[in-house]
Amino acid sequence: MSQAIASPTLVPIPLRVPVRELLPWAVFGGVLLLMLLYFVGAEQGATSMFSGSYFHEFLHDGRHLLGFPCH
Repeated sequence: MSQAIASPTLVPIPLRVPVRELLPWAVFGGVLLLMLLYFVGAEQGATSMFSGSYFHEFLHDGRHLLGFPCH
């Protein structure tokens, strides 16, 4: 017969992240997402920040994939 030794199980305790430490990263991520949304969705025509069609052609397939009309 074998005898099993019961060992105590460790329960992980979740870490608390203060909102003051998380907020700057959330704002930074939000700004990056808004910039990406602008370049994919609105970087053409009268609202264009850069002349030429480099960004339009670079992001052309992404516009269609996300449902933005471009022409």
